[in-house]
Amino acid sequence: MKTLCFDFGNTRLKVAVFENDIFTEEIVLPNDEIFTIERLLTIYKPDKTILSSVINHNPGLESFLAAKTKFHKISHLTKANFTTSVGKPETIGADRLALSAAAVYYYPNKNNLVIGMGTCITYNFINQYHQFIGGSISPGMEMRFKAMQVFTAKLPLVQAEWNFPIIGYDTKTNMQSGVVAGIAYEMDGFITEYAEKYGNFNVVLTGGDTLYFARRLKNKIFADSNFLFKGLYALSETNND
Repeated sequence: MKTLCFDFGNTRLKVAVFENDIFTEEIVLPNDEIFTIERLLTIYKPDKTILSSVINHNPGLESFLAAKTKFHKISHLTKANFTTSVGKPETIGADRLALSAAAVYYYPNKNNLVIGMGTCITYNFINQYHQFIGGSISPGMEMRFKAMQVFTAKLPLVQAEWNFPIIGYDTKTNMQSGVVAGIAYEMDGFITEYAEKYGNFNVVLTGGDTLYFARRLKNKIFADSNFLFKGLYALSETNND
């Protein structure tokens, strides 16, 4: 039994391949055109597909996948393994729903804080009673670098380099320290605050830069760059039966 889990984020279009419940492969798509998706289905022959999208994707994609496979689109109507007390559940992003589902599926009976590192950094808290309480959203790493270049007259656009000094010695290293170290301090601060308030506490860090930032955090965490995909798979099993 094969499942394709599509994750359409602000930066990249990705898909994960699951053989039964085993993650086997991640693919970055060049676009969301029907011929691209059709080729993917021809190669992998999935039984089920699921889509998490935070962008305005190809309007014909959903009906195409529904015609070819058992298909589900993540929305506030998705059947989940948790409840939410958020005032407007329809405003919860598809990515946050998937991360919360993965937390409950893999770490049940824990107070879970899942930190998703994408275009934005999301902090998603799911308590031990499987309730999504909410959290925080802050600018991601690339957004912070771009913001300093766009909203100032003279600061350049700087790329992350992982071997930078905490005390910058020029404009570039000052900006790298401010963004990269700043994100690490931000995450440690949130983790410490939650840990002091909740017992039986667990932290999962996921997203593209997971392994790098995991090494910079002082708090104990679980690092899993495929955690969102695992959440999508869990939701597919619930909603595609």
